Amino acid sequence: MPLDRSSGLLLHISSLDSAGGIGDFGPAAYAFADFLAAAKQRLWQVLPLNPVGYGSSPYSSISAFAGNPLLISLEVLVEWGWLTPAELTQYVTTTGTHPGRVDFEQVRAAKMPLLEQAATRFLAQHTSGNRNKRQWQEFENYRSENSFWLEDFVLFNVLRRQYASAAWSTWPEEIAHRRPDAIARLRTDLAAPLEIERVIQFAFDQQWQALRRYSLERGIRFIGDVAIFVSFDSADVWTHPDIFELREDLSPIRVSGVPPDYFSVTGQRWGNPLYRWDVLLRRNCDWWIDRIRRAHAMYDIIRLDHFRGFEAYWAIPAEEETAIHGEWVKCPGAQLFARLVEALGPIPFIAEDLGMITHEVDQLRQQFDMPGMRILQFGFNDRGAHNYLPHRYEPNTVVYTGTHDNDTTAGWWATGANPRERAAVRIYTGTTGDQPIVWPLIRAAAESVADTCIFPLQDILSLGSEARMNTPAAIGDNWSWRFTRGAIRMEHAEQLAAITELTDRDAVSAENKDS
Repeated sequence: MPLDRSSGLLLHISSLDSAGGIGDFGPAAYAFADFLAAAKQRLWQVLPLNPVGYGSSPYSSISAFAGNPLLISLEVLVEWGWLTPAELTQYVTTTGTHPGRVDFEQVRAAKMPLLEQAATRFLAQHTSGNRNKRQWQEFENYRSENSFWLEDFVLFNVLRRQYASAAWSTWPEEIAHRRPDAIARLRTDLAAPLEIERVIQFAFDQQWQALRRYSLERGIRFIGDVAIFVSFDSADVWTHPDIFELREDLSPIRVSGVPPDYFSVTGQRWGNPLYRWDVLLRRNCDWWIDRIRRAHAMYDIIRLDHFRGFEAYWAIPAEEETAIHGEWVKCPGAQLFARLVEALGPIPFIAEDLGMITHEVDQLRQQFDMPGMRILQFGFNDRGAHNYLPHRYEPNTVVYTGTHDNDTTAGWWATGANPRERAAVRIYTGTTGDQPIVWPLIRAAAESVADTCIFPLQDILSLGSEARMNTPAAIGDNWSWRFTRGAIRMEHAEQLAAITELTDRDAVSAENKDS
Protein backbone atom coordinates (compact mmCIF):
# COMPACT_ATOMS: atom_id res chain seq x y z
CA MET A 1 0.00 0.00 0.00
CA PRO A 2 1.67 3.27 -1.11
CA LEU A 3 2.09 5.90 1.61
CA ASP A 4 1.44 9.64 1.43
CA ARG A 5 4.34 11.95 0.59
CA SER A 6 5.62 12.79 4.05
CA SER A 7 8.60 12.62 6.36
CA GLY A 8 9.29 11.77 9.97
CA LEU A 9 11.85 10.86 12.59
CA LEU A 10 13.15 7.58 13.93
CA LEU A 11 13.40 7.60 17.72
CA HIS A 12 12.72 4.68 20.02
CA ILE A 13 10.69 5.44 23.15
CA SER A 14 13.57 4.36 25.42
CA SER A 15 15.72 7.14 23.90
CA LEU A 16 13.49 9.96 25.17
CA ASP A 17 14.81 12.28 27.89
CA SER A 18 12.17 11.19 30.40
CA ALA A 19 12.65 11.55 34.13
CA GLY A 20 14.50 8.55 35.51
CA GLY A 21 16.77 6.14 33.70
CA ILE A 22 14.82 5.34 30.53
CA GLY A 23 12.52 7.03 28.06
CA ASP A 24 8.84 6.33 28.63
CA PHE A 25 5.27 7.32 27.69
CA GLY A 26 5.25 10.33 29.99
CA PRO A 27 5.67 14.09 29.45
CA ALA A 28 8.84 13.76 27.37
CA ALA A 29 6.98 11.67 24.79
CA TYR A 30 4.28 14.32 24.45
CA ALA A 31 6.92 17.03 24.16
CA PHE A 32 8.56 15.08 21.33
CA ALA A 33 5.20 14.78 19.55
CA ASP A 34 4.90 18.57 19.83
CA PHE A 35 8.40 18.91 18.36
CA LEU A 36 7.44 16.69 15.43
CA ALA A 37 4.37 18.81 14.78
CA ALA A 38 6.40 22.04 14.95
CA ALA A 39 8.88 20.54 12.48
CA LYS A 40 5.97 19.58 10.17
CA GLN A 41 6.77 15.89 10.47
CA ARG A 42 3.98 13.37 9.97
CA LEU A 43 5.64 10.12 11.08
CA TRP A 44 7.27 8.84 14.26
CA GLN A 45 9.06 5.52 13.82
CA VAL A 46 9.82 3.37 16.86
CA LEU A 47 11.57 0.05 17.33
CA PRO A 48 9.59 -2.96 18.63
CA LEU A 49 7.78 -2.08 21.86
CA ASN A 50 7.81 -5.66 23.16
CA PRO A 51 9.51 -6.73 26.42
CA VAL A 52 13.26 -6.91 25.81
CA GLY A 53 15.19 -10.13 26.26
CA TYR A 54 18.83 -11.03 25.68
CA GLY A 55 21.12 -7.99 25.49
CA SER A 56 18.16 -5.68 26.16
CA SER A 57 17.44 -5.80 22.42
CA PRO A 58 13.90 -4.92 21.32
CA TYR A 59 14.43 -7.49 18.55
CA SER A 60 15.07 -10.26 21.10
CA SER A 61 11.79 -10.27 22.96
CA ILE A 62 10.07 -12.70 25.29
CA SER A 63 6.77 -11.96 23.51
CA ALA A 64 5.68 -10.85 20.04
CA PHE A 65 2.42 -9.51 21.52
CA ALA A 66 3.13 -7.98 24.94
CA GLY A 67 4.37 -4.48 25.75
CA ASN A 68 7.63 -3.54 27.46
CA PRO A 69 6.73 -2.51 31.04
CA LEU A 70 9.94 -0.46 31.33
CA LEU A 71 8.34 2.07 28.95
CA ILE A 72 5.43 2.75 31.31
CA SER A 73 5.54 6.27 32.75
CA LEU A 74 5.60 6.39 36.55
CA GLU A 75 4.63 10.06 36.34
CA VAL A 76 1.37 9.06 34.66
CA LEU A 77 0.82 6.36 37.31
CA VAL A 78 1.08 9.10 39.95
CA GLU A 79 -1.61 11.04 38.06
CA TRP A 80 -3.78 7.91 38.10
CA GLY A 81 -3.32 7.52 41.85
CA TRP A 82 -1.45 4.23 41.50
CA LEU A 83 1.79 5.64 42.96
CA THR A 84 2.63 8.48 45.32
CA PRO A 85 4.80 11.49 44.45
CA ALA A 86 7.31 10.37 47.08
CA GLU A 87 7.68 6.97 45.39
CA LEU A 88 8.31 8.68 42.05
CA THR A 89 10.89 11.02 43.59
CA GLN A 90 12.75 8.09 45.11
CA TYR A 91 12.80 6.28 41.77
CA VAL A 92 14.13 9.30 39.87
CA THR A 93 16.82 9.77 42.52
CA THR A 94 17.86 6.12 42.13
CA THR A 95 17.91 5.97 38.31
CA GLY A 96 18.76 9.50 37.24
CA THR A 97 22.53 9.09 37.34
CA HIS A 98 23.17 8.03 33.73
CA PRO A 99 22.29 10.94 31.41
CA GLY A 100 22.56 9.97 27.76
CA ARG A 101 22.45 6.18 28.34
CA VAL A 102 20.04 3.58 29.69
CA ASP A 103 21.38 1.30 32.41
CA PHE A 104 18.86 -1.46 31.76
CA GLU A 105 19.72 -3.55 34.80
CA GLN A 106 19.48 -0.59 37.15
CA VAL A 107 16.20 0.54 35.63
CA ARG A 108 14.72 -2.95 35.75
CA ALA A 109 15.74 -3.45 39.38
CA ALA A 110 14.23 -0.12 40.45
CA LYS A 111 11.18 0.09 38.20
CA MET A 112 9.64 -3.38 38.19
CA PRO A 113 8.95 -3.46 41.97
CA LEU A 114 7.25 -0.06 41.64
CA LEU A 115 5.13 -1.26 38.74
CA GLU A 116 4.08 -4.31 40.73
CA GLN A 117 3.28 -2.07 43.70
CA ALA A 118 1.22 0.23 41.48
CA ALA A 119 -0.71 -2.70 40.01
CA THR A 120 -1.35 -4.08 43.49
CA ARG A 121 -2.67 -0.69 44.60
CA PHE A 122 -5.01 -0.52 41.61
CA LEU A 123 -6.40 -3.96 42.43
CA ALA A 124 -6.74 -3.08 46.11
CA GLN A 125 -8.65 0.08 45.24
CA HIS A 126 -11.14 -2.03 43.33
CA THR A 127 -11.49 -4.52 46.18
CA SER A 128 -12.08 -1.74 48.71
CA GLY A 129 -14.63 -0.01 46.48
CA ASN A 130 -12.47 3.11 46.28
CA ARG A 131 -11.92 2.73 42.57
CA ASN A 132 -12.08 4.55 39.27
CA LYS A 133 -15.08 2.77 37.74
CA ARG A 134 -14.28 3.88 34.20
CA GLN A 135 -10.68 2.67 34.44
CA TRP A 136 -11.72 -0.66 35.95
CA GLN A 137 -14.19 -1.20 33.10
CA GLU A 138 -11.41 -0.40 30.61
CA PHE A 139 -9.22 -2.98 32.35
CA GLU A 140 -11.92 -5.64 32.10
CA ASN A 141 -12.44 -4.81 28.42
CA TYR A 142 -8.70 -4.97 27.78
CA ARG A 143 -8.38 -8.31 29.55
CA SER A 144 -11.23 -9.77 27.50
CA GLU A 145 -10.16 -8.41 24.12
CA ASN A 146 -6.53 -9.51 24.52
CA SER A 147 -7.04 -12.86 26.23
CA PHE A 148 -5.86 -14.72 23.09
CA TRP A 149 -2.26 -13.77 23.94
CA LEU A 150 -2.43 -12.14 27.37
CA GLU A 151 -3.27 -15.21 29.45
CA ASP A 152 -0.37 -17.28 28.15
CA PHE A 153 2.06 -14.37 28.33
CA VAL A 154 1.35 -13.48 31.97
CA LEU A 155 1.73 -17.12 32.98
CA PHE A 156 5.01 -17.37 31.05
CA ASN A 157 6.34 -14.20 32.65
CA VAL A 158 5.46 -15.26 36.20
CA LEU A 159 7.00 -18.70 35.65
CA ARG A 160 10.10 -17.13 34.13
CA ARG A 161 10.69 -15.20 37.33
CA GLN A 162 9.91 -18.26 39.43
CA TYR A 163 12.60 -20.23 37.56
CA ALA A 164 15.20 -17.43 37.71
CA SER A 165 14.93 -16.60 33.99
CA ALA A 166 15.98 -20.09 32.94
CA ALA A 167 14.84 -21.06 29.43
CA TRP A 168 11.32 -22.48 29.40
CA SER A 169 12.57 -25.74 27.88
CA THR A 170 14.43 -26.44 31.16
CA TRP A 171 11.35 -26.04 33.35
CA PRO A 172 9.72 -29.14 34.88
CA GLU A 173 8.61 -31.49 32.11
CA GLU A 174 4.87 -31.09 32.70
CA ILE A 175 5.19 -27.29 32.49
CA ALA A 176 7.61 -27.17 29.55
CA HIS A 177 5.27 -29.47 27.61
CA ARG A 178 2.19 -27.59 28.86
CA ARG A 179 0.33 -30.58 30.27
CA PRO A 180 -3.28 -29.33 30.66
CA ASP A 181 -3.65 -30.37 34.30
CA ALA A 182 -0.35 -28.69 35.23
CA ILE A 183 -1.27 -25.45 33.43
CA ALA A 184 -4.72 -25.39 35.04
CA ARG A 185 -3.17 -25.88 38.48
CA LEU A 186 -0.68 -23.06 37.89
CA ARG A 187 -3.41 -20.64 36.83
CA THR A 188 -5.13 -21.29 40.16
CA ASP A 189 -2.04 -21.31 42.38
CA LEU A 190 -0.56 -18.18 40.77
CA ALA A 191 -3.80 -16.21 40.47
CA ALA A 192 -2.52 -13.15 42.40
CA PRO A 193 0.75 -12.53 40.50
CA LEU A 194 -1.01 -13.29 37.21
CA GLU A 195 -3.52 -10.52 37.90
CA ILE A 196 -0.68 -8.10 38.66
CA GLU A 197 0.92 -8.95 35.31
CA ARG A 198 -2.37 -8.31 33.52
CA VAL A 199 -2.65 -4.88 35.14
CA ILE A 200 0.91 -3.97 34.13
CA GLN A 201 0.15 -4.85 30.51
CA PHE A 202 -3.06 -2.84 30.75
CA ALA A 203 -1.13 0.19 32.00
CA PHE A 204 1.29 -0.13 29.06
CA ASP A 205 -1.58 -0.28 26.58
CA GLN A 206 -3.48 2.63 28.12
CA GLN A 207 -0.45 4.91 28.13
CA TRP A 208 0.65 3.95 24.61
CA GLN A 209 -2.80 4.45 23.12
CA ALA A 210 -3.13 7.83 24.85
CA LEU A 211 0.16 8.92 23.24
CA ARG A 212 -1.05 7.65 19.87
CA ARG A 213 -4.27 9.66 20.14
CA TYR A 214 -2.37 12.81 21.13
CA SER A 215 0.00 12.36 18.20
CA LEU A 216 -2.74 11.64 15.68
CA GLU A 217 -4.53 14.84 16.72
CA ARG A 218 -1.36 16.59 15.51
CA GLY A 219 -1.28 14.67 12.23
CA ILE A 220 1.43 12.23 13.37
CA ARG A 221 1.23 8.49 12.71
CA PHE A 222 3.42 5.77 14.18
CA ILE A 223 5.56 3.32 12.24
CA GLY A 224 6.25 0.20 14.28
CA ASP A 225 8.57 -2.74 13.71
CA VAL A 226 7.61 -6.41 13.42
CA ALA A 227 10.53 -8.83 13.33
CA ILE A 228 9.96 -11.87 11.12
CA PHE A 229 11.28 -14.34 13.70
CA VAL A 230 10.67 -14.69 17.44
CA SER A 231 13.04 -15.68 20.22
CA PHE A 232 13.23 -19.29 21.29
CA ASP A 233 12.94 -18.27 24.94
CA SER A 234 9.60 -16.59 24.49
CA ALA A 235 5.97 -17.04 25.41
CA ASP A 236 5.26 -17.51 21.70
CA VAL A 237 7.36 -20.66 21.28
CA TRP A 238 6.38 -22.06 24.68
CA THR A 239 2.69 -21.56 23.88
CA HIS A 240 2.78 -22.68 20.22
CA PRO A 241 5.59 -25.26 19.88
CA ASP A 242 3.73 -26.99 17.04
CA ILE A 243 4.32 -24.09 14.62
CA PHE A 244 8.09 -24.07 15.15
CA GLU A 245 10.80 -26.52 14.09
CA LEU A 246 11.38 -28.24 17.43
CA ARG A 247 12.45 -31.75 18.38
CA GLU A 248 10.53 -33.92 20.82
CA ASP A 249 12.78 -32.62 23.61
CA LEU A 250 11.70 -29.08 22.55
CA SER A 251 15.14 -28.03 21.29
CA PRO A 252 15.34 -26.29 17.86
CA ILE A 253 16.03 -28.36 14.75
CA ARG A 254 17.13 -25.44 12.57
CA VAL A 255 17.59 -21.76 13.38
CA SER A 256 17.64 -18.45 11.54
CA GLY A 257 20.48 -16.26 10.31
CA VAL A 258 22.08 -14.88 7.19
CA PRO A 259 24.87 -16.45 5.11
CA PRO A 260 28.50 -15.32 4.89
CA ASP A 261 28.91 -12.07 2.99
CA TYR A 262 31.18 -9.05 2.56
CA PHE A 263 30.60 -8.06 6.19
CA SER A 264 31.17 -11.46 7.84
CA VAL A 265 33.00 -14.55 6.59
CA THR A 266 30.93 -16.74 8.92
CA GLY A 267 27.59 -14.99 8.37
CA GLN A 268 25.26 -14.27 11.27
CA ARG A 269 23.67 -17.04 13.34
CA TRP A 270 20.66 -15.36 14.93
CA GLY A 271 19.39 -18.52 16.59
CA ASN A 272 15.62 -17.99 16.31
CA PRO A 273 13.64 -21.19 15.73
CA LEU A 274 12.19 -21.48 12.23
CA TYR A 275 8.50 -21.80 11.45
CA ARG A 276 6.76 -24.95 10.32
CA TRP A 277 5.12 -23.25 7.37
CA ASP A 278 3.23 -26.41 6.40
CA VAL A 279 1.53 -26.38 9.81
CA LEU A 280 0.82 -22.65 9.63
CA LEU A 281 -0.76 -22.99 6.20
CA ARG A 282 -2.95 -25.87 7.36
CA ARG A 283 -4.08 -23.60 10.21
CA ASN A 284 -4.81 -20.82 7.71
CA CYS A 285 -1.94 -18.74 9.17
CA ASP A 286 -3.99 -18.05 12.30
CA TRP A 287 -0.98 -17.17 14.49
CA TRP A 288 0.31 -14.66 11.95
CA ILE A 289 -3.15 -13.13 11.58
CA ASP A 290 -3.32 -12.66 15.35
CA ARG A 291 0.17 -11.20 15.38
CA ILE A 292 -0.45 -8.64 12.62
CA ARG A 293 -3.87 -7.78 14.04
CA ARG A 294 -2.17 -6.98 17.35
CA ALA A 295 0.59 -5.01 15.61
CA HIS A 296 -1.92 -2.97 13.62
CA ALA A 297 -3.79 -2.19 16.83
CA MET A 298 -0.53 -0.71 18.13
CA TYR A 299 0.89 1.01 15.02
CA ASP A 300 -0.51 2.89 12.04
CA ILE A 301 2.14 1.51 9.66
CA ILE A 302 4.07 -1.75 10.09
CA ARG A 303 7.69 -2.18 9.01
CA LEU A 304 8.45 -5.86 8.30
CA ASP A 305 12.00 -6.53 9.43
CA HIS A 306 14.06 -8.95 7.26
CA PHE A 307 11.43 -8.97 4.52
CA ARG A 308 13.56 -11.19 2.28
CA GLY A 309 12.87 -14.03 4.74
CA PHE A 310 9.25 -14.09 3.55
CA GLU A 311 10.50 -15.22 0.12
CA ALA A 312 13.36 -17.48 1.27
CA TYR A 313 15.20 -17.75 4.58
CA TRP A 314 18.64 -19.02 5.58
CA ALA A 315 18.16 -22.21 7.61
CA ILE A 316 21.06 -23.31 9.82
CA PRO A 317 21.25 -26.69 11.61
CA ALA A 318 20.88 -25.83 15.30
CA GLU A 319 24.08 -27.66 16.24
CA GLU A 320 26.16 -25.39 13.97
CA GLU A 321 28.01 -22.60 15.78
CA THR A 322 28.17 -20.31 12.73
CA ALA A 323 25.93 -19.56 9.76
CA ILE A 324 28.28 -21.08 7.20
CA HIS A 325 26.56 -24.44 6.75
CA GLY A 326 23.03 -23.23 6.10
CA GLU A 327 20.79 -23.33 3.07
CA TRP A 328 18.13 -21.17 1.44
CA VAL A 329 14.62 -22.49 2.00
CA LYS A 330 11.62 -21.13 0.14
CA CYS A 331 8.91 -19.45 2.21
CA PRO A 332 5.22 -19.27 1.20
CA GLY A 333 5.20 -15.52 1.75
CA ALA A 334 2.70 -14.80 -1.04
CA GLN A 335 0.20 -17.20 0.54
CA LEU A 336 0.74 -15.59 3.94
CA PHE A 337 0.20 -12.02 2.73
CA ALA A 338 -2.85 -13.06 0.70
CA ARG A 339 -4.32 -14.60 3.83
CA LEU A 340 -3.53 -11.48 5.86
CA VAL A 341 -5.30 -9.27 3.32
CA GLU A 342 -8.27 -11.63 3.27
CA ALA A 343 -8.56 -11.62 7.07
CA LEU A 344 -7.56 -8.05 7.93
CA GLY A 345 -7.97 -6.00 4.77
CA PRO A 346 -5.22 -3.78 3.33
CA ILE A 347 -2.40 -3.26 5.84
CA PRO A 348 0.14 -0.44 5.34
CA PHE A 349 3.41 -2.40 5.36
CA ILE A 350 6.98 -1.24 4.74
CA ALA A 351 9.28 -3.99 3.47
CA GLU A 352 12.79 -3.90 4.97
CA ASP A 353 14.35 -5.20 1.77
CA LEU A 354 18.01 -4.67 2.60
CA GLY A 355 20.83 -7.17 2.18
CA MET A 356 20.89 -10.03 -0.35
CA ILE A 357 17.80 -9.15 -2.39
CA THR A 358 16.82 -11.25 -5.41
CA HIS A 359 14.37 -10.68 -8.24
CA GLU A 360 11.94 -12.99 -6.44
CA VAL A 361 12.04 -10.83 -3.31
CA ASP A 362 11.30 -7.73 -5.39
CA GLN A 363 8.42 -9.54 -7.06
CA LEU A 364 6.89 -10.48 -3.71
CA ARG A 365 7.13 -6.89 -2.45
CA GLN A 366 5.65 -5.50 -5.67
CA GLN A 367 2.86 -8.09 -5.75
CA PHE A 368 1.51 -6.62 -2.52
CA ASP A 369 2.42 -3.01 -3.39
CA MET A 370 4.71 -2.55 -0.40
CA PRO A 371 7.27 0.27 -0.39
CA GLY A 372 10.86 -0.88 -0.06
CA MET A 373 13.70 0.84 1.81
CA ARG A 374 16.74 2.78 0.65
CA ILE A 375 19.61 3.85 2.94
CA LEU A 376 21.44 6.92 1.71
CA GLN A 377 24.72 5.96 3.40
CA PHE A 378 24.87 2.82 1.23
CA GLY A 379 24.79 4.67 -2.09
CA PHE A 380 28.23 6.20 -2.57
CA ASN A 381 30.70 3.30 -2.84
CA ASP A 382 30.54 2.15 -6.48
CA ARG A 383 28.13 1.99 -9.39
CA GLY A 384 26.48 -1.09 -7.95
CA ALA A 385 25.55 0.93 -4.86
CA HIS A 386 23.81 3.68 -6.83
CA ASN A 387 20.47 1.93 -6.35
CA TYR A 388 20.50 3.62 -2.93
CA LEU A 389 20.89 7.14 -4.37
CA PRO A 390 17.87 9.41 -4.89
CA HIS A 391 18.10 9.55 -8.70
CA ARG A 392 17.36 5.79 -8.77
CA TYR A 393 14.31 5.85 -6.48
CA GLU A 394 10.70 5.19 -7.40
CA PRO A 395 7.87 6.93 -5.51
CA ASN A 396 6.75 3.85 -3.55
CA THR A 397 9.92 3.92 -1.45
CA VAL A 398 10.96 4.83 2.09
CA VAL A 399 14.35 6.56 2.22
CA TYR A 400 16.49 6.82 5.35
CA THR A 401 19.73 8.67 5.88
CA GLY A 402 20.50 5.72 8.17
CA THR A 403 18.68 3.28 10.45
CA HIS A 404 19.14 2.07 14.02
CA ASP A 405 21.67 -0.48 12.69
CA ASN A 406 23.85 2.15 11.00
CA ASP A 407 26.26 4.61 12.48
CA THR A 408 24.91 8.14 12.63
CA THR A 409 25.54 10.10 9.45
CA ALA A 410 28.11 12.29 11.22
CA GLY A 411 29.80 9.20 12.66
CA TRP A 412 29.82 7.44 9.30
CA TRP A 413 31.31 10.51 7.64
CA ALA A 414 34.00 10.85 10.30
CA THR A 415 35.19 7.25 10.51
CA GLY A 416 33.17 4.93 8.27
CA ALA A 417 33.17 6.47 4.80
CA ASN A 418 36.17 5.65 2.63
CA PRO A 419 37.86 8.29 0.43
CA ARG A 420 35.87 7.22 -2.62
CA GLU A 421 32.60 7.59 -0.75
CA ARG A 422 33.59 10.95 0.69
CA ALA A 423 34.43 12.29 -2.76
CA ALA A 424 31.16 10.96 -4.16
CA VAL A 425 29.16 12.61 -1.36
CA ARG A 426 30.81 15.94 -2.09
CA ILE A 427 29.96 15.67 -5.78
CA TYR A 428 26.39 14.54 -5.15
CA THR A 429 25.60 17.23 -2.59
CA GLY A 430 27.63 20.02 -4.14
CA THR A 431 29.58 20.63 -0.95
CA THR A 432 33.29 21.25 -0.63
CA GLY A 433 36.13 21.42 1.87
CA ASP A 434 35.09 21.45 5.50
CA GLN A 435 31.40 22.08 4.92
CA PRO A 436 29.20 19.92 7.22
CA ILE A 437 27.65 16.99 5.40
CA VAL A 438 24.72 15.84 7.56
CA TRP A 439 22.10 18.40 6.55
CA PRO A 440 23.00 18.29 2.82
CA LEU A 441 22.30 14.55 2.95
CA ILE A 442 19.06 15.15 4.85
CA ARG A 443 18.06 17.58 2.11
CA ALA A 444 19.02 15.09 -0.64
CA ALA A 445 16.76 12.46 0.90
CA ALA A 446 13.89 14.92 1.36
CA GLU A 447 14.18 16.17 -2.24
CA SER A 448 13.88 12.65 -3.66
CA VAL A 449 10.75 11.24 -5.30
CA ALA A 450 10.44 8.68 -2.48
CA ASP A 451 7.01 9.07 -0.92
CA THR A 452 8.35 8.58 2.60
CA CYS A 453 11.49 9.99 4.18
CA ILE A 454 12.71 9.06 7.68
CA PHE A 455 15.60 10.62 9.60
CA PRO A 456 17.06 9.31 12.85
CA LEU A 457 16.90 12.04 15.48
CA GLN A 458 20.67 11.65 15.88
CA ASP A 459 21.08 13.05 12.35
CA ILE A 460 18.81 16.03 13.01
CA LEU A 461 21.06 16.78 16.01
CA SER A 462 24.25 16.08 13.94
CA LEU A 463 25.49 13.64 16.59
CA GLY A 464 28.50 11.38 16.10
CA SER A 465 29.18 7.69 16.71
CA GLU A 466 28.64 8.10 20.45
CA ALA A 467 24.91 8.29 19.65
CA ARG A 468 24.77 5.09 17.58
CA MET A 469 21.84 2.89 18.65
CA ASN A 470 23.08 -0.54 17.57
CA THR A 471 26.08 -2.24 16.01
CA PRO A 472 24.83 -5.55 14.51
CA ALA A 473 26.58 -8.75 15.62
CA ALA A 474 28.57 -6.80 18.22
CA ILE A 475 28.29 -7.27 21.95
CA GLY A 476 28.47 -3.98 23.78
CA ASP A 477 26.54 -0.90 24.74
CA ASN A 478 23.74 -1.39 22.20
CA TRP A 479 20.20 0.00 22.43
CA SER A 480 21.04 2.32 25.34
CA TRP A 481 21.39 5.74 23.68
CA ARG A 482 19.19 8.59 24.95
CA PHE A 483 19.21 12.24 23.96
CA THR A 484 19.94 14.58 26.82
CA ARG A 485 17.68 17.27 28.23
CA GLY A 486 17.91 20.45 26.13
CA ALA A 487 19.50 18.73 23.10
CA ILE A 488 16.47 19.47 20.92
CA ARG A 489 16.08 23.17 20.20
CA MET A 490 13.57 25.25 18.28
CA GLU A 491 16.06 25.93 15.49
CA HIS A 492 16.09 22.19 14.74
CA ALA A 493 12.32 22.27 14.23
CA GLU A 494 12.54 25.42 12.10
CA GLN A 495 15.30 24.01 9.88
CA LEU A 496 13.50 20.70 9.37
CA ALA A 497 10.15 22.42 8.78
CA ALA A 498 11.69 24.61 6.06
CA ILE A 499 13.04 21.59 4.17
CA THR A 500 9.76 19.73 4.67
CA GLU A 501 7.71 22.59 3.21
CA LEU A 502 10.06 23.06 0.26
CA THR A 503 9.94 19.35 -0.62
CA ASP A 504 6.14 19.11 -0.31
CA ARG A 505 6.15 16.66 2.58
CA ASP A 506 4.10 18.78 4.98
CA ALA A 507 0.54 18.31 3.75
CA VAL A 508 -1.78 16.43 6.12
CA SER A 509 -3.62 13.79 4.11
CA ALA A 510 -7.38 13.44 4.07
CA GLU A 511 -6.90 10.07 5.78
CA ASN A 512 -5.13 11.74 8.70
CA LYS A 513 -7.74 14.47 8.94
CA ASP A 514 -10.54 11.93 9.09
CA SER A 515 -8.79 9.67 11.64
